[in-house]
Amino acid sequence: MGPHPAVAAIRLAVRRVLHDILNDQTSRAPAGRTAERLPSPLVLVACSGGADSMALASALAFEAPKLGVRAGGVTVDHGLQPGSDLRAEEVVVRLRELRLDPVESVAVTVGREGGPEAAARDARYAALDAAAERHGATAILLGHTRDDQAETVLLGLARGSGIRSLSGMAAVSGAGGRYRRPFLHLDRQTARKACMVQSLPVWDDPHNADPAYTRSRLRHEGLPALEKALGKGVVEALARTAQLSRDDADALDTWARQAEASVRDAAGLLECAKLYALPPAVRRRILRRAAIEAGAPAGALFARHIEEVDRLITGWRGQGAINLPGRVVAQRQGGRLVIRQG
Repeated sequence: MGPHPAVAAIRLAVRRVLHDILNDQTSRAPAGRTAERLPSPLVLVACSGGADSMALASALAFEAPKLGVRAGGVTVDHGLQPGSDLRAEEVVVRLRELRLDPVESVAVTVGREGGPEAAARDARYAALDAAAERHGATAILLGHTRDDQAETVLLGLARGSGIRSLSGMAAVSGAGGRYRRPFLHLDRQTARKACMVQSLPVWDDPHNADPAYTRSRLRHEGLPALEKALGKGVVEALARTAQLSRDDADALDTWARQAEASVRDAAGLLECAKLYALPPAVRRRILRRAAIEAGAPAGALFARHIEEVDRLITGWRGQGAINLPGRVVAQRQGGRLVIRQG
């Protein structure tokens, strides 16, 4: 008799990602290096001790040895609750019980920039990046599920910041494709069930039920209300929307990169007339890239900033310079758009 369907599902998801990682390693290998002679890659799982990441850790521990992949784990102590250090040490013990190695707990200091959720996320990813560098890890697995994806799409919709924010989380992201999310097509209940049938202890983070956090309110109030009004397929539909939006956004990004050379003059300045002739979605991507290249921080550059710059092209009335984040200034001069550090 095979494993429980939930356990089979999480293992299959991880197996597919490990195959992708091995294939990527082979394709990047120097000429003449065969797969047999390549070093065994190390894959870490980021584990909070919750059901999603514990299920992921168990699947990695089961699948990695069969493929010749080394498997380790890292848990991040955000220090936001009393006893969080003890909780992190418990997670380390559980990961070691799964025979993961290396395993470590990393304590971080969470700042305040961008709100509590964004600050905790920034600190967590910085710690995970550092852990990957320290151990020479090829990839880090993250336990985000289809439910997390649906929440991310709704948060993007509420911000009104365009198709890229509706595309949710990517299955592969980070420098060199470091971060992998095997569970984006699985629901949260599958991960929880897999933990239950394997008798894996899980920890439910009280922050996940705290109404002070936007994502928590969405999880416990917003999505259930949507499901009640629209039916049970809402989460799956939102996750599908994310993938379709990602495909569209990727295509528009490619178009914008290709079009950029054609709208610059011999001195490299953007020509307003040629920009005007482009579709708005393509033009605004070129403007955003130009602002970032001039020194505007991507995270602080919002749709409203780009719309203001866009009006220098589409609604020219002799208006003055536009101030952007990072002390970047955009202004129209003699039919050219100049974006530079002020």
